[in-house]
Amino acid sequence: MKLVFHGHDERYAVEQSLLNLFPGELPVYEPIGPGDDSWAIISLREEGDRCHITVELSYRGKAAPYSCGCPLSGTDFDREGQRRHAIARCFFLAARAVTGTTPPWGMLTGVRPDKPVTWALEAGKTPQQARAMMEQTYFVTPSRAALALETGAAALDAARGLAPQDIAVYVGIPFCPTRCAYCSFVSQSVEKSFSLVPPYVDALVAEIRAGGEMVRRQGLRCRAFYMGGGTPTTLTASQLDQVLTAFEEAFDGGGCGEITVEAGRPDTITAEKLAVLKAHGVDRVSVNPQTMEDHVLRAIGRRHTAGELAAAMELVAKYDFPHVNMDLIAGLPEDTPEGFCRSLDRCIAFGTDNVTVHTLALKKGSRILLEGLSIPSPQAVGEMLDYAAPALRGAGFGPYYLYRQKYMSGSFENIGWCKEGAACLYNIYIMSELCSILSFGAGGSTKMVEMGTNHIQRAFNLKYPKEYTERPEKCLANQAAFAAFYESMKGAR
Repeated sequence: MKLVFHGHDERYAVEQSLLNLFPGELPVYEPIGPGDDSWAIISLREEGDRCHITVELSYRGKAAPYSCGCPLSGTDFDREGQRRHAIARCFFLAARAVTGTTPPWGMLTGVRPDKPVTWALEAGKTPQQARAMMEQTYFVTPSRAALALETGAAALDAARGLAPQDIAVYVGIPFCPTRCAYCSFVSQSVEKSFSLVPPYVDALVAEIRAGGEMVRRQGLRCRAFYMGGGTPTTLTASQLDQVLTAFEEAFDGGGCGEITVEAGRPDTITAEKLAVLKAHGVDRVSVNPQTMEDHVLRAIGRRHTAGELAAAMELVAKYDFPHVNMDLIAGLPEDTPEGFCRSLDRCIAFGTDNVTVHTLALKKGSRILLEGLSIPSPQAVGEMLDYAAPALRGAGFGPYYLYRQKYMSGSFENIGWCKEGAACLYNIYIMSELCSILSFGAGGSTKMVEMGTNHIQRAFNLKYPKEYTERPEKCLANQAAFAAFYESMKGAR
C-alpha cells in the first residue's frame, strides 16, 4: 500500500495498523499513480492545542475518507503521544470502514495490549470503566477486553508486591537438540555445535558471578529467576549444576520467590538432570510439547513422539516440583482444530497447573516461511483458541499474563493460564515490564525499568555463543550500565 504523509512522519504507528488490518500489504513510500488501487493519504494539521487528522484511503476499489480531532495537552512528550494515537486511531477507523472487519485487539498493535487496563486500574478506575475504555477507546472486542481485564489486574497485583530494589534474573541457554520449523531465535543445534557448550557455560558462570557482585553492591534483590532458551536441559547435569550453583553463590536468595527452568524438550529430560534441579530448589519446570500430535511433531522438526513426552511428564512428576508448565502452539503446520483440541485435553489430563497457549507467529528466518510450509488458516486458529479458553476455565485455570507478537496468525495473542496460586511471577514481571530484568548469556536483553513510569532502557548481550564467549567485556559494559541506572535512581530519590 502506498502511503503519503502530510504534516507528520508517524510511520511506525501507521505501519503497525497496516500490518494489523491489511495482512500481506507492505508500506511503500512513493507517489500515488492513476492506476493505483491501494493507497492512503494521512494528513495532520495543528491549531493551538488541537490537532486535526484526515485520512483518504483506497483499497481494491473501495474508498473511505475519515477525519477526527484531538486535544493536545501536557509536556512535549505527552503531546507527541497524543498526536501519534490520534493518527493511528483515524487510520484504523478508515481501514475498518474499507475492510468491514475489526481485529480482536482493535487498534492496539503493541506487544502488551493489557497495559492500558493496568494503568487505568492503578489510576483508580473501576474494572467496568477499564473494560469500557478498551472497547470504546481502542475498539477491542468484548471477549479480548474481558481477557485484558483479568491479566491487567494480575499485573497490578504483582506490581504491588515489588519494592524499588527488586529485580528479576534471566539466564539464556541458546542450544537445542534441533531447530523447530517455527523458530527464528538465535540458537545452536547441540549436535552441530557441541564444542561451543563447555566454553559457553564457563563464560556464563563468570558473567553470573560478576553480575551478582554488582547487584549486591547496589543493594538490589532478585525476586524471580528464570532459565530459558533454547532448551536449558540440553546442558549436562554437571553443567546445569555449575550454572545454578553460580546463581546461588552470587545472589542473595532470601528474597527470591521462584526459580524456574525450562526443561522444554522431552528428549533432553533425564532423571539425573531433574535431580540437579530439585537439589537447587527449582520450584517450577516447563515441559513444552507444542503439540501432542505425532505427525505435527514431525512437521515441525521434533525428533520425539507424544508417547515420549508422556513418559517425560511421568518422570517429572516423580520429583514433585510444585509447579509444572506445558506450552502449546495454535496454528502449527499440519495441525487441525481437532488435533489441537486433543493436544490441549492431554496436557490438562497430565495434571499440570500452568498451560501456555501460543498463537503461531510467522517469524522471518523460520523454516515455515523459508520453505513455504502449509499452515492452518486464521479461521482454523480462531477455532483452536475458542476451544482453549472454556476448556481451561472448566479445568480450573484462569489467564494471568498475555502478550502479542508481529505476524501472528489471525492477530490473536499468547496467553499464560494457571490454577489459583500457581502464577509465574517472572512471566508477569517481564511481560508487564514491572521491574528490571538482568539478563545473562548470549542474546540476553537486559531491561532497566523506572518503576511507576513507562521509561525503560535496554542493553543487549552479543547474540552468538562464540562471540559471547570471546568478548566478555561487552557483558561487563552492560552490567556497568545497569549499575549506573540504579545509581541515577538513588540520586532521583
